[in-house]
Amino acid sequence: MSEFERSRTMPALPELIFNQVSDPDGLNNWLPGDLHVHTGTPPAVTVHEERTGHDVRALFRARPDQLRAEWGTRDEGAYAGWLQVAGIGSGASEVTVHLSFFDESHVPSEDAVHASLDQSLDRLAEQVRMYTEHAD
Repeated sequence: MSEFERSRTMPALPELIFNQVSDPDGLNNWLPGDLHVHTGTPPAVTVHEERTGHDVRALFRARPDQLRAEWGTRDEGAYAGWLQVAGIGSGASEVTVHLSFFDESHVPSEDAVHASLDQSLDRLAEQVRMYTEHAD
C-alpha cells in the first residue's frame, strides 16, 4: 500500500471550507482538473480519469460532525482518500488531504500524486477565497 498526504492552511472558518468540500455536485470545483465526477444516487459517484480515459465507480461520503469527506473506489478497492478540515484559531483552518493506493501496480508516480494533491488544495483555496470575497 502507498499513502500520500498534503496539508494547507486557509484563512477561513472550518465549516465554510467543509461546505465547499462536502457538496458532491461541487467536487469538480476543487478536484484536480484531470478528474471529473458525475454524481449518482448518494453516496455513489462516477469518476472519469482523463489520464486513463476510464470511468471508475466510486463512493463519496461527507461526515459533517467530523468535518471530513471520504471517498474510494466501489468495485476493485484500488484507492481511497479523505479530506479533513480543522480549525486552528483566528478564523483559519488546516485542510489535510490523504490518498491510499491498495494496488501497487496502479500507483502513479510520487511527483504526480503530490502535484494532484497540491492542485486540489490550490483549487479549494481559490473556491474558499471567492466565496469569502462574495460573502463580505
